[in-house]
Amino acid sequence: MGKHNGPYDADFPKGTIVRVASQVELEEFRATWKLHNPLKQEQLAFAGSVAKVVGVGYYFGGDELYRLEGIPGVWHECCLEPVE
Repeated sequence: MGKHNGPYDADFPKGTIVRVASQVELEEFRATWKLHNPLKQEQLAFAGSVAKVVGVGYYFGGDELYRLEGIPGVWHECCLEPVE
């Protein structure tokens, strides 16, 4: 929920280039996350991929949910990192 900018203020605005977390991090998130928008098995194949944010949404409470260009699924902010 907005690790850097707070709730309802995207850490990765539309157009930002991000990297999907590592395979290990995605598997850990998938195993422990029990709330909305769980990662799907097919999303694990995109670990480490770099893509542009094409959409940002918010779950009730401020959790940031992202759509990435060329990569299917909904991505939680904690599954993404900035590309420097």
